[in-house]
Amino acid sequence: MCAKIILKDGLTLEGEVFGAAKSSAGEMVFNTSMVGYPEALTDPSYHGQILVFTYPMLGNYGVPEKGTDEFGLPLGLESEKIQVAGVVVQEYWDGAGHPLMKRRLNEWLKEEGLVGVSGIDTRFLTRHLRSHGTMLGKIIVDEEPDFYDPNATDVLSFVSSKEIRNFGSGRPKILLVDCGVKLSIVRSLLKRGASVLLAPYDSDIVSLSSDCDGILLSNGPGDPSKPERLLKNIRSLLKSEKPIFGICLGCQILALAAGFLTYKLPFGHRSSNQPVVDTETGRGYVTSQNHGFAAKEETLPDGWRITYRNANDGTVEGVAHFKLPYFGVQFHPEASPGPTDTAFLFDEFLELVKRR
Repeated sequence: MCAKIILKDGLTLEGEVFGAAKSSAGEMVFNTSMVGYPEALTDPSYHGQILVFTYPMLGNYGVPEKGTDEFGLPLGLESEKIQVAGVVVQEYWDGAGHPLMKRRLNEWLKEEGLVGVSGIDTRFLTRHLRSHGTMLGKIIVDEEPDFYDPNATDVLSFVSSKEIRNFGSGRPKILLVDCGVKLSIVRSLLKRGASVLLAPYDSDIVSLSSDCDGILLSNGPGDPSKPERLLKNIRSLLKSEKPIFGICLGCQILALAAGFLTYKLPFGHRSSNQPVVDTETGRGYVTSQNHGFAAKEETLPDGWRITYRNANDGTVEGVAHFKLPYFGVQFHPEASPGPTDTAFLFDEFLELVKRR
């Protein structure tokens, strides 16, 4: 079955459908990772986005089997379901390419009702997005949908938990504010002996924090300036001097609450090989990233500093308060997919928590 891709600027491409035969719309973005598509497809930060994979083949190792890990979280996935609005690849491969393969990608997409398009020159499409910037797009299979902009409103309600959940017991106890959390963040805390109180982003996190030893603001989709109630609550929490750690969108929200401004990047950072540099030591790290907004360095508020910069474009990748236990990073120390070079940040956060 044929599918048509149309970008907001009029660029039109044609390919073949795999997965669910249905139309879709969202923001067209690209990811340059070579592996890790099950994790990427279930990353809530991709909500409302059509994901273009630059690696030329997808599907060759299937998807994880159904089941849960030792923490009761889905095996090998970053949320309970696929989060992207569509998938675009050069070649879809449906063979059995891994001895542990339990399910095929095509079957999984059909079960979840997600459309995929193969036979696309993804190198050309990626170069177009790099030259003209990320833009809205749609995949047409049957009826033509309207363009959809996930950054126009507060989309966190679509990806955040609907109820409070507890993982583990004992201390330290971390309030994990769910803006669309990747489950590997939960795993990273639990593996280090912390317990986790996972709370919806729009809950009364100020009151919930009173029984917790630290606060972690999760990743998530959309424009960080949209969740106004959350920003108000974080500004209140900044007066408590309780340790706060922000990851990805959580870093942007922390920055906004502290007094930074944020802005939309031309085409974002989405890959497992983004280089960042520690501004204090000069040491470089290879990181996993998935974001389209960043803190504006020239709006640096008093008392704050830049801790990491992107080695490719110089954008802000980390912020921290000089004296108080507040810090955030744009990249993903939990990886999944990607390198675990910066997993030590979870240890640093928990050490801050234990010292308070």
